[in-house]
Amino acid sequence: MTPPNLISHLDQLIFDNRFVRELPADPESVNSRRQVFGSCYSKVSPTPVSGPKLVAFSKEVAALLDLSVEVCESDEFINTFVGNRLVAGMEPYAMCYGGHQFGQWAGQLGDGRAINLGEVVNQQGQRWALQLKGAGLTPYSRTADGLAVLRSSIREFLCSEAMHHLGVPTTRALSLITTGEWVKRDMFYDGNPKYEPGAVVCRVAPSFTRFGNFQIFAARGDVDNLKKLVDYTIRTDFPHLGAPSPSVYVAWFEEVCRRTAQMIVHWQRVGFVHGVMNTDNMSILGLTIDYGPYGWLENYDPGWTPNTTDAGGKRYRFGNQPQIAFWNLGQLANAIYPLIGNIESLQQAIDSYGEAFAQGWQTMMAEKLGFEVFDTGSDDQLIEELQKLLQDVETDMSIFYRRLALVEMNTELADELLMTPLIEAFYVPEQLTVAYKTRFCRWLRGYIKRTQRNVVSGAERRRRMNAVNPKYVLRNYLAQLAIDQAEQGDYQLVGELLELLRTPYDEQPDKEKFAEKRPDWARQRAGCSMLSCSS
Repeated sequence: MTPPNLISHLDQLIFDNRFVRELPADPESVNSRRQVFGSCYSKVSPTPVSGPKLVAFSKEVAALLDLSVEVCESDEFINTFVGNRLVAGMEPYAMCYGGHQFGQWAGQLGDGRAINLGEVVNQQGQRWALQLKGAGLTPYSRTADGLAVLRSSIREFLCSEAMHHLGVPTTRALSLITTGEWVKRDMFYDGNPKYEPGAVVCRVAPSFTRFGNFQIFAARGDVDNLKKLVDYTIRTDFPHLGAPSPSVYVAWFEEVCRRTAQMIVHWQRVGFVHGVMNTDNMSILGLTIDYGPYGWLENYDPGWTPNTTDAGGKRYRFGNQPQIAFWNLGQLANAIYPLIGNIESLQQAIDSYGEAFAQGWQTMMAEKLGFEVFDTGSDDQLIEELQKLLQDVETDMSIFYRRLALVEMNTELADELLMTPLIEAFYVPEQLTVAYKTRFCRWLRGYIKRTQRNVVSGAERRRRMNAVNPKYVLRNYLAQLAIDQAEQGDYQLVGELLELLRTPYDEQPDKEKFAEKRPDWARQRAGCSMLSCSS
């Protein structure tokens, strides 16, 4: 296949802004914080900044948009994707939506610090929405300023791309650009604000529509606009389902349930914790969206959440993510019920989430453990005992599963030799008591016997395990180290992590330091253990 011709100027981008063309707009043109009724969006322009500087860009996302490296390194690119200029075809707007936050209806929320530039159609006919995060005030900014700081922008940029290369459904990130201006932030909402360097991320996705886009119309009893948005979404993002109708609405909702289940399975596979699974942070396409106070499990703890706001209730903890996704889908079902009027069909559709998640989780765990297929007769008990073992002592999840592929398939080995490949996964050697080692090796021997039922060779088993158990993830402390350096004007580590995380399943001998356990200094440090919604 001949590669597409890359464009030499941003004005050559082809925009087809169907969202603003086909859906109702806010009739008020003044960019003031307010309630917006009967509208899917408000037209608004990004706020110009004084001294933009390119920190990094994703070459893969640039290729999706037919952009050459030369374009991405140009002043034109920097000024466009920081919000200083609009190129031909851009029609910037902010979306109106509501949502449940921490289980409570919050009313109108909307794009408070995100401005959509428009929808690009690339040379393959793919539609990509471009969105600037941190580019200024919108009618939905509430009491905030619509800006973003370098700290949170680095986390969003790196994680968007890291998740894609891990094989997790996600929005993408094209660029990270500093603004040359300072933004006041109270990171932990504790009355100690400080000024931080500002930045803008350009996010890219087929659509940024969320559960909350539908909820706001349902909550206000605006069924006409609810129907317009659902019909638009089906025609644009789910055209394979056919023309919108009550039966197609149900089929659409069922597909949203399945996609959401697949996304959550991937989160659990790699140890990702979103941190703020409000319904306004749930993508209608089943994509991971809004990287705020996220984190990766270091020691395996299903009760861990990285979000300081959630520290008490732990609603969005790692082990609760599958249940929260189900709850959120229930709120979406409530929102679209007026278009369907049949509880039974909606219930059947939402039941598909549980079925898809259960099947996906079994397949995922079989792959992580190197089994050819999941055997309910033996594997449920084996996995249950493993999860208890991983919690009983502080065990690094990523390192454990990656090194499990190296265990010798020999039940006759002495305990010490049997455990040797896994020793570096444990954080506190003193926790490895004789009783724990005996119990752990009993599990290992049962695991070996189960694995020996495979038909494939040992080498193939290891290859398959390494393809789903990453060697490198965006550990919280690594992101913080990159932030620390970037705030001093050094962006080298941002670029190094971006490159590292492009191949997270590969052995990279010169990058072994990035696969190590969390260091002790990061155990309680801000940005490495707990973060706020401002992170």
